[in-house]
Amino acid sequence: MISNERPSPFGRRAYSQPRPQVQEDTLKSDKIQIERKTFLFALKENPRGRFLRITEDVNGRRDNIIIPATGLDDFKKVVDDMVKTSGEKPLPPP
Repeated sequence: MISNERPSPFGRRAYSQPRPQVQEDTLKSDKIQIERKTFLFALKENPRGRFLRITEDVNGRRDNIIIPATGLDDFKKVVDDMVKTSGEKPLPPP
């Protein structure tokens, strides 16, 4: 016990059981390497619907984002706008 922790009057906290594994089918996947990062794209489907899972792998550390298929058009619009803006010349300083 850390010195500033106090035992709970309600006893030990029970941790919830892990969720059961949900069957996911991979419909399409791809991978790109950008500098030291690897991005894995996987279009998957489970009983709740289709989704895109984007995994960023940096030296073994993985982070994921999941985008439901219903939001892919909006996601693409935002990314396309970011790509367009990144290619524009910066404004001259005021």
